[in-house]
Amino acid sequence: MLLGAARDPGTLVVGLDAVAAPMARASRLAARPVARGGRANALFVVAGIEAPPAELIGRADRVTVSFPWGSLLGGVLGLDARAQAGLVSLLAPSGSIDALVSVEARDGLGDLDGWLTERSLGAKWSELGFELTEIRPARPSEVEASGSSWARRLGAVTADRRRVTRLRLCRLP
Repeated sequence: MLLGAARDPGTLVVGLDAVAAPMARASRLAARPVARGGRANALFVVAGIEAPPAELIGRADRVTVSFPWGSLLGGVLGLDARAQAGLVSLLAPSGSIDALVSVEARDGLGDLDGWLTERSLGAKWSELGFELTEIRPARPSEVEASGSSWARRLGAVTADRRRVTRLRLCRLP
């Protein structure tokens, strides 16, 4: 998230997580003076995706999801209606969702390969007025550019890396 704030200082970047601890370090870094690497355009909110704060509803031009798990993963895959509705609620009328997803059978979620297809995932999102405009294997450079520590823990950035799928969803006019 801090990388996104650094790349585009003119854009407000909001990190949302149901648990504060994963955002604590990034929040401390962002709060530093700008001269010491701080990011005045980065905010952190503790809230679950199923019930985002009212102040964020309908405000995001783009929602970026990197290596979700739990209900957020279910929302991105269209398997958790409440999480999916929460994602949608954050978006402005012309908003989009960009996601990097890594799911393997060893994660204990079953084989979700069938969901990571244009037909299955596209159908789930089209019900909410979205078009799946991109679904493909993520390039290693995209995974690295995400700056996700979770990607490193999963092994998604190593030579024998986990499979990572890039998704882009756009609201239909």
